[in-house]
Amino acid sequence: MTDYGHELLFGGFLTPDARQPEQIVARARLCEQVGLDLVTFQDHPYQPGFLDTWTLMSYLAAATSRIRLAGNVLNLPLRQPVVLARSVASLDLLSGGRVELGLGTGAFWDAIEANGGRRLAPGQSVDALDEAIRIIREVWAADRRGGVRVDGEHYRVLGAKRGPAPAHPVGIWVGAYKPRLLRLVGRTADGWLPSLSYLPKGPAELADLNALVDEGATAAGREPATVRRLLNISGRFTRTGAGFLDGPPPQWVRELTDLVLTYGTSGFILGTDDPTSIQLFAQEVAPAVRELVAAERSAAGGPGSAGSGSTAQVGSGEGGSTADSGGRAGAQPREVVRAGGVAGLAVTPTPAPEVRHSDHRLWDESTRPVAPAAPPGQVYSPRAQAVGGHLVDVHDHLRRELSEIRDLLDQVRRGVVSAGDARGVLNRMTMRQNNWTLGAYCAAYCTLVTQHHGLEDDAIFPHLRRADPGLVPVIDRLEQEHVVIHDVVEGVDRALVALIEDPGRLPELQQAVDVLTDTLLSHLSYEEQNIVEPLARYGFFPGQL
Repeated sequence: MTDYGHELLFGGFLTPDARQPEQIVARARLCEQVGLDLVTFQDHPYQPGFLDTWTLMSYLAAATSRIRLAGNVLNLPLRQPVVLARSVASLDLLSGGRVELGLGTGAFWDAIEANGGRRLAPGQSVDALDEAIRIIREVWAADRRGGVRVDGEHYRVLGAKRGPAPAHPVGIWVGAYKPRLLRLVGRTADGWLPSLSYLPKGPAELADLNALVDEGATAAGREPATVRRLLNISGRFTRTGAGFLDGPPPQWVRELTDLVLTYGTSGFILGTDDPTSIQLFAQEVAPAVRELVAAERSAAGGPGSAGSGSTAQVGSGEGGSTADSGGRAGAQPREVVRAGGVAGLAVTPTPAPEVRHSDHRLWDESTRPVAPAAPPGQVYSPRAQAVGGHLVDVHDHLRRELSEIRDLLDQVRRGVVSAGDARGVLNRMTMRQNNWTLGAYCAAYCTLVTQHHGLEDDAIFPHLRRADPGLVPVIDRLEQEHVVIHDVVEGVDRALVALIEDPGRLPELQQAVDVLTDTLLSHLSYEEQNIVEPLARYGFFPGQL
């Protein structure tokens, strides 16, 4: 298994159709609204049916505010390196650091030559790309003295002035499939960006191609993990599975998670112009993949796990804010939970909240079933400890977001921020999935709750049912509560939309958030009290421990 530990990235790959320019703008905005990290576009300057990719990216940089933009990949033979370097840096500065550079050597040589480019043999195109990357990096190095000088076989730059420097370290991602070009990626690039549809053997081919990238990096004295591995993917969302990435969202989650953990892929760019597929990918697949990968990394103590930059602080007990939402405060170490009289599971489930914000009670807590006790003398490996603790980590993240929302609503009530400003803050939260089809601007928080519960319902709970029949009543109750919480989240959505239309309806929103606070915190505590230990014993899925 090869996991390079990179933060996961999810993006869209849209068709720059010149016949419907307003549609491509709307699709790119949708990618941002539903929470994707990146939107990309193919680049064929010789194709009159397409919008010019660089012009389109520049327009979209002004039409969006958060999402990153990249060519996928830019046609180097028709884009002069010095000019390209300055174009990228300029747009990166204008957009606040939201541009990445996808580069290709060129493929359709008849069309390239017909439009004024030079026809190159395969080996020549690799050399030309190598020279171009050197030039681009030299132009961006605005703090160095002297002009840029690269006297290459294909590009001669004799003293060009440096700058401007981009606003952030722009990633140079190269589309590559052949050995020599793959080694060049490892030697000089920041990322490798192939398309899965171009791999005859499918995902299994990634292992051999990764090895060539690693070989190039090692030969250049670089750590292979410095090169991000991205992947253009395509597929269908269907009710039943019919093949790889051809099935329901939970199947996509499992298959993409396997690509991360087995082949080190950390960026998935979905090629589709279908709005529904874009939403499903962003709101159901991406968050669940992030959650499963974080759990695996945390359990394995590998790249991206606790102690190596991950947000999953397994064993730290790091909690949320001091707002009275019932969440954990401070960074208190977790106490030992005794299993069968033996101190072994160092994970403390969160107590039920003592403070209630609303008189509404949506269920009778006294009727909740209780999980069977752990077997006497149960021993938990470090991996099992991490698996049990990860549920608390995920829940702590939900509690922190809830605290932030309550604090934000308090600021709206006091007139410190407007409803519009609140909308902007909420959309920048870490979960930031915005389900605009439901007319909600707070889906950045609410959608994560729904996605987390969907992951439990679709994958974890069935596994626990099979592993321990004694847990069935508890899981039945948890699933019933998930349905109730979904309805409460819908109520918050409706109240938020009403607030935008009429600022005088703030009490309605406050009541909805109070009900969500009481309901969600009660549920999270109950869930931890009853399945943290079984998760440590059985794992998230069969064969994990």
